[in-house]
Amino acid sequence: MEVARRKEHRAAAAALLFAVVVLGVLAGGAGVRAFEDGTAVYIVTMKQAPVFHRRLNLEKFGSSRVANAGGGGSGGGGGAGDTPSTSVLRRPRHGSAKPMNYGSYLIRLQNLLLKRTLRGEHYIKLYSYHYLVNGFAVVISPQQADKLSRRNEVANVMLDYSVRTATTHTPEFLGLPQGAWVQEGGPQFAGQGVVVGLIDTGIDPTHPSFADDLSTDSYPVPAHYSGICEVTNDFPSGSCNRKLVGARHFAASAITRGVFNASQDLASPSDSDGHGTHTASIAAGNHGIPVVVAGHQFGNASGMAPRAHIAVYKALYKSFGGFAADVVAAIDQAAEDNVDIISLSITPNRRPPGLATFFNPIDMALLSAVKAGIFVVQAAGNTGPSPKSMSSYSPWIFTVGASAHDRVYNNYVVLGNNLTIQGVGLAPGTDGDSMYSLIAAPHALKNNTVSPTEMSLGECQDSSRLDADLIKGKILVCSYSIRFVLGLSSVKQALDTANNVSAAGVIFYLDPFVLGFQLNPTPMRMPGLIIPSSDDSKVFLTYYNDSLVRDETSGRIVRFDAVAKILGGLNPNYGNSAPKVMFYSARGPDPEDNSLSNADILKPNLIAPGSSIWGAWSSLGLDSAEFVKVLQCSRAQVWLHHMLPALLL
Repeated sequence: MEVARRKEHRAAAAALLFAVVVLGVLAGGAGVRAFEDGTAVYIVTMKQAPVFHRRLNLEKFGSSRVANAGGGGSGGGGGAGDTPSTSVLRRPRHGSAKPMNYGSYLIRLQNLLLKRTLRGEHYIKLYSYHYLVNGFAVVISPQQADKLSRRNEVANVMLDYSVRTATTHTPEFLGLPQGAWVQEGGPQFAGQGVVVGLIDTGIDPTHPSFADDLSTDSYPVPAHYSGICEVTNDFPSGSCNRKLVGARHFAASAITRGVFNASQDLASPSDSDGHGTHTASIAAGNHGIPVVVAGHQFGNASGMAPRAHIAVYKALYKSFGGFAADVVAAIDQAAEDNVDIISLSITPNRRPPGLATFFNPIDMALLSAVKAGIFVVQAAGNTGPSPKSMSSYSPWIFTVGASAHDRVYNNYVVLGNNLTIQGVGLAPGTDGDSMYSLIAAPHALKNNTVSPTEMSLGECQDSSRLDADLIKGKILVCSYSIRFVLGLSSVKQALDTANNVSAAGVIFYLDPFVLGFQLNPTPMRMPGLIIPSSDDSKVFLTYYNDSLVRDETSGRIVRFDAVAKILGGLNPNYGNSAPKVMFYSARGPDPEDNSLSNADILKPNLIAPGSSIWGAWSSLGLDSAEFVKVLQCSRAQVWLHHMLPALLL
């Protein structure tokens, strides 16, 4: 704990420095003005070796030869204690193996290059990369970028690009309790001494998955890890501990572009989205954490390497995703901090420009990380099922696709005509074997008014317009339209409506315009389900409409004869549905370049369960209906390559 506190104090100064830089960039609207005249963020890499490459050369050829070639820095690296081991996860390390003098020398050369090349011209330098990559991110015009690209010292100039974010039974399904965990001495030791660096949307440090007081034995911060814990208003002192050993954030490119929303995105390691918290808990969350969703118990969850330590490098944000310049800075820092594994739940929004997909700044930084002995794992992408949809390109990256799980949660509606329709929903069933009358929201308006034109009423979003006396004790029928997908309507609001009018349950039928979406098994406190098939929804509606009794003269509904009961979906079913690649998981062949020529590389390297996995969620990311008022939540279509640290033990 004392180590973590010292790191926090160091981080406070770093956070203050970051704030000063940001204020300088944005002063007078510079962050917005910078892009009004055609300027943009470029990532420039230089030919001279970065810090780690120089360290390898020092070890290979001797310090005097490389020191002379370095042309500068006299300090840093190359001592006997700085020699990397051939073992990826068990190599000896120490936190002081940082040739900072040489790193400072590289930064001075970068600044000198900019001054000489762009003499008298306006530019904004955002980052200096020096550990894995020798280069920098800078706001310049295309003409200035062309000037830099013609310099002999420069290896590459690339336009910055955007990136995006790509369990209780899972350990048993993967065979960990009888395999890797046994070799480590059980889950209480699985991953011990390993630091997993996660580049994502941050973390919620208050979640029990990241507590360090759940065991009585010694649980020290690994001596080789040298990262810090930023301290901000959103991430106060004490957020880091012996489990969560480091946390930083990187957002200079996003802030300069003017897309950073301080109230939503948070300039701190705190996770306002939820994705980073989720992936961190799956990778290395504590063992035996109770899973409670909508008041229902679903057992105890565990990370795949529950004793491993977590270091968070926040480079993606809730409102916009992220940018390569910030991600490269996060990768560079994670490697300098001596993490053992770098895990990326991120992929580019498009294939990087250039001669080959491999030659982009993120992959080049990860290549250096692999040379440094760090195991790098990345999601294949969420752009399947078309061929050549891979978003993790390089052979040095361990790429993982998403597969089905052998555990599913199904519930059913049994209609009065004895038809049974499968649904999705983590919800209880209706009481006993009783059948309940069905009533659609548009048919239950107050004062028997005509069907409304507002879609929200058919989606059960407004209880004030509904006749509670008419609905009481019946199952309320709601439409699940594209508005739910877009976030304009929510399951939570529909459940609140059903509760306000004393409905016995709720059934959502799928609007025919909702195509190509996989519906999550949404938690519900009352009996309910979503019919995920448009064909099954048509069958359901046909039965309901054919059972309505109308007045022959006025055409008004006088009786609701359709009945049904809901069979609950709180208990899992286990089958032979895995392993099977999920439809959304990206596929090979691996594309070599923008012309989609095939690269001679097999991708993905592996598949792992990637649908309906129990894991933590951030308390600040609960604005999605599925995650309101819960500690542990399920989210489908999550890239679960984060299980790999346990498989490597």
